[in-house]
Amino acid sequence: MKTIPYGRQWIDDGDIAEVIDVLKSDYITQGPKVKEFEEIVASYTGAKYSVAFSSGTAALHGAMFAAGVREGTEVITSPITFVATSNAIMYMGGIPVFVDIDPKTYCINIDKIEEKITSKTKVIAPIDYAGFPVDIRRIREIANKYDLIIVEDAAHALGAMRYGKKVGEEADLTVLSFHPVKHITTGEGGMVLTNNESLYYKLMLFRTHGITKDKRFLEKKDVGPWYYEMQVLGFNYRLTDIQSALGISQMKKIEKFIQRRNEIACIYDKAFADHKNIECPPKPPYPNSRHAYHLYPIRIKRKNRRNVFEALRKKGIWVQVHYIPVSSQPYYRKRFGYKDDAFPNAEKLYEEEISIPMFPKMSDEDVEYVID
Repeated sequence: MKTIPYGRQWIDDGDIAEVIDVLKSDYITQGPKVKEFEEIVASYTGAKYSVAFSSGTAALHGAMFAAGVREGTEVITSPITFVATSNAIMYMGGIPVFVDIDPKTYCINIDKIEEKITSKTKVIAPIDYAGFPVDIRRIREIANKYDLIIVEDAAHALGAMRYGKKVGEEADLTVLSFHPVKHITTGEGGMVLTNNESLYYKLMLFRTHGITKDKRFLEKKDVGPWYYEMQVLGFNYRLTDIQSALGISQMKKIEKFIQRRNEIACIYDKAFADHKNIECPPKPPYPNSRHAYHLYPIRIKRKNRRNVFEALRKKGIWVQVHYIPVSSQPYYRKRFGYKDDAFPNAEKLYEEEISIPMFPKMSDEDVEYVID
């Protein structure tokens, strides 16, 4: 019996050759490939600056630091996400403030954001769930009204588009992930995109122990070429040249990968369109938009979701559920006192959702097997 996971990387001989070239070079950690990778991703997304991190979680942590999240800062976000989003807020001493999802998008309910804004709110952190590009223009209007920073968790959304612009151009800080199930992979890895030079400098500091050698920002000038300063308490969150070489090679295929994901989604959409027990995921309603389809989350109606989940796995279809609401996790319940009915739309999605296989290396036969 074949096994089809819900997501999987696509590594070819070209990727392997690029990594081997770096292993034979003088630089395998912090060398020229990191900068090259950053510039390629920035160019692709339309952002001015990009900073590579050792993981998507590290990138989220860096983005929260750059956004100014500190002890007691409130950050508005969605409970339907991996725990790394809200954990990164708490790493900085901040407080995640959840807003229920919009059942039409599975992303944060933008109409409910203003209700949660207080004098302690500094950041809005929407999630592009499954690759659906959240309506950043509406969120920008709210952010501008209250002088807030937008940290867009776009770990699912590299290559997604809205209003003719790729995700990465419009938020103050946009976070990407390069985990193997994402659109491209560096093994582990992440990146933060921004158009703001000051935020860029903070990100650079944070990922390298809080240290800089940039003469523009040193307190002491002209000490010598060896001189550096630790200006904040940072971390060792750097990506390597080995990983960046893989990322550079993967970026050459990003449009092919996104196109194939959309082709698979179209096949699923048609197959399940009239099925009384299956609801297909929403599509972005904006002009010139594109879903990135990191996931293809179906909702099971009028059937026991667990029975369907287990039956699919017995058939070798390694489905998954995305996600258990963060507010339902024991740590968050104990820390903030969340109850079972705190976010009904998020909890309803969790009760019904199954992520079926979605990755570009799937053959048409694999897709038909899943549908069958």
